[in-house]
Amino acid sequence: MAYAIEIANLRKTYKGGWTPALDGLSVYVHEGQVMGLLGPNGAGKSTTINILCGLVAPDSGHATIFGKDCTKHTLELRKTIGVVPQQIAMFGNLTAWENLRYIGSLYGLNSKQVKDRAHDLLARLGLDKHADKRINRYSGGMKRRANIIASLLHQPSLIILDEPTAGVDVQSRAMILDFLKEYNQQGKTIVYTSHLMEEAEQICDEVVIIDEGKFVVSGAPLELIKNTADCKRLEDVFLHYTGHSVRD
Repeated sequence: MAYAIEIANLRKTYKGGWTPALDGLSVYVHEGQVMGLLGPNGAGKSTTINILCGLVAPDSGHATIFGKDCTKHTLELRKTIGVVPQQIAMFGNLTAWENLRYIGSLYGLNSKQVKDRAHDLLARLGLDKHADKRINRYSGGMKRRANIIASLLHQPSLIILDEPTAGVDVQSRAMILDFLKEYNQQGKTIVYTSHLMEEAEQICDEVVIIDEGKFVVSGAPLELIKNTADCKRLEDVFLHYTGHSVRD
């Protein structure tokens, strides 16, 4: 099976940083896979995502998406990847429709494409009756769902989600996870970060645990649980490899 993402020996130290954000990280994601990128605060998850998105250049090593270098083919790759940031990346004083029309235009979509795709996604994620409301009037769960819709208008083959269910209600979380499973069943690749281990255990084919900018362990959640002593949940595995010390 071909790789959707190849991360090889990435190193990155920010100016003024005492320790490297990434210290020789290597991770591989197959096409059509749901891969959970897990790690404590400061592990290097955000830096990894920023490099994949072409927002940060590594000091050394390389990262490719569908065989294209993330630092050299940034504009081309933006057509094939969707990114759902942890922050809500929409204009609060505009309605969902207004946001989606604007975002669709940035991807070069015509008005019919935006209308058709937005209509389907709004209906699937339960926002069709709220499309004419301003985003700043949405609940936290509604904002999260709208954030996902905005990243999918151009029908990307790879979607990268950073804490997509942070702070949402149980119903919104269930709807988001069910939707992501459906999206993956269309052959799409998903990279997913979360501090909620039960979510990762539920949705991911494979998880990769990183810490201090380095690869620690990877595998299917159930296999990791089975093969790690005294572990009954993915959370136990996570604590086994990263320790119980609080990270700030």
